[in-house]
Amino acid sequence: MDTHALHHYPHSGALGRWLGVGFLSGAVAVLAFHQGALALLHVFQLSPRAPYSFAPTLPFGVPELWSLAFWGGVWGVVLAAAFARLDGARLVLASLLFGLLLPTLIAWFAVAPLKGQPLAAGGAPLGMMAGLVVNAAWGFGAGLGLALFGRSHG
Repeated sequence: MDTHALHHYPHSGALGRWLGVGFLSGAVAVLAFHQGALALLHVFQLSPRAPYSFAPTLPFGVPELWSLAFWGGVWGVVLAAAFARLDGARLVLASLLFGLLLPTLIAWFAVAPLKGQPLAAGGAPLGMMAGLVVNAAWGFGAGLGLALFGRSHG
């Protein structure tokens, strides 16, 4: 059985497109899925954080939403590189799990201490759950964008 029939391997010319779509999918997934999930959590009082915040971030004062979108794009490139051989539902599911775990763990154990915040949302169950939900939603959205637009279908 030909293993190339089971997995997509981007050709060298397609790799740039794949990674570029990964960045765009990751950034758009922040705006639509990550912040959308945060909006739902906020409406149901499961998160005190309001979505679509334009509060300035340190050290450069970039509005929080645009900072999140940029970093969502960077994570989208990492996701695209990690799952370049997947397609369709497998890609979307792997992306959801990627979002659930990797960005959440980095936010809890690397970003939080750099910002002077407690590790893992201070162990507060709702805070921890919110991080998992919004990042899983981001992963789903980024994976969906890659699945729909990452490969040329011509």
